[in-house]
Amino acid sequence: MCIDGTLYAFVCDSGGVRLDKFLSEQDIDISRSAAAQLIDEGRCRVNGAVCGKNHRLKDGDNVEITLPPIKELDVAPENIPLDIVYEDSELLVVNKPKGMVVHPAPGHYDGGTLVNALLYHCRDSLSGINGILRPGIVHRIDRDTSGLLAVAKTDNAHRVLAEQIKQHSFTREYMSVVQGVINEDGFVDAPIGRHKTDRKKMCVTELNSKQAVTHYFVEQRYSRNTLLRLRLETGRTHQIRVHMAYIGHPVTGDAVYGSGEPKWLGGQCLHAKKLGFIHPNGQYMEFDTELPEYFTRLLNSLESTKI
Repeated sequence: MCIDGTLYAFVCDSGGVRLDKFLSEQDIDISRSAAAQLIDEGRCRVNGAVCGKNHRLKDGDNVEITLPPIKELDVAPENIPLDIVYEDSELLVVNKPKGMVVHPAPGHYDGGTLVNALLYHCRDSLSGINGILRPGIVHRIDRDTSGLLAVAKTDNAHRVLAEQIKQHSFTREYMSVVQGVINEDGFVDAPIGRHKTDRKKMCVTELNSKQAVTHYFVEQRYSRNTLLRLRLETGRTHQIRVHMAYIGHPVTGDAVYGSGEPKWLGGQCLHAKKLGFIHPNGQYMEFDTELPEYFTRLLNSLESTKI
């Protein structure tokens, strides 16, 4: 939850919506249940008056909500095995498994995250730039996306890596199986921002968005699917998943931006296979991984449908 003690004000442009639902759809990153709790605590006013969570808004209503002050969480080290591809005194590169959350977030405060594992492995040797919830985390990948992540052990390494990401010189290549047949290599240049009505989703939009560019290369075509290699020029939230859905080829297994089939995948078929960057010592380093079991299992199931 985005909680910082700040007063937020909004004007309703969707008359008839419940107050708790309206607040959950604003860009303050709170769930509907969290919004309802804050309303019950008297932290919300409509046109200056306290209202219930089931209050129906009218067009033009002024809605104010005061979020409680930030409460830092005690993130504990946990002895969770890590697949460490590389490590030195400045940084490490981890091959994250599918299903692991990168850092504590709403719905995932109870442990089992990559950060919990890193705190156990690295002890006190993690960059503190991102604070207690995300120590060492320079970039992230989604829970159900597998693959390589660079983790900063020092603040200097964090700054060096973050600058490369900002300058788009950080090499990030993914492999994915998408729905439908793509015949030629290409790219998607379309801005990505928060979905207007579903705040947990991203979408291609001109409203409050950031430039996003994804390059894709056809590795193998099947009768109803395509194996792609993808290179990120930018790194927006859910970028590959949003861009592939935008061009009509959602990532196989993606239940948020696609059909979610086949269910046994347990999420999108997307693997961060290659990672490259300039180390704080000035040396360019590049890392590659084998495709994980769930990915090869899907490819094997498609083998007979190759084109």
